Amino acid sequence: MKVTAEKNEKIAKMTFASIYPLYVNKVEKKGRSKDELHKVIEWLTGFDENRLQELIEGKVTFETFFQKAELHPNAPLIKGVICGYRIEEIEDEFELYRQCRYLDKLVDELARGRKMEKILREDKSSSK
Repeated sequence: MKVTAEKNEKIAKMTFASIYPLYVNKVEKKGRSKDELHKVIEWLTGFDENRLQELIEGKVTFETFFQKAELHPNAPLIKGVICGYRIEEIEDEFELYRQCRYLDKLVDELARGRKMEKILREDKSSSK
């Protein structure tokens, strides 16, 4: 599927606070914890638990959420299909949409029981 300007705009205006409980529900239903979810979000965005809570309480949009984030340098290693979109094929002009799909993909991998070091795209050479 192709991302459109309309889809990009729609996701930009959604609040992170409206989607966050869905993430929590998804991972907890599959036996993972809220702490693991926060670890994944912090890895991707740099937001610790306190900062994340501030953003939720502030009802920031995804646009603002990702503007304030410092994406992990390994974020481009997140590949695959999520919600019908192949992440690595999302055009640069829709960077926000790609970033949201990065987060969706990580949450999905967590819910599916993938090991944390795989989800966090840890460098194999640094773990020796």
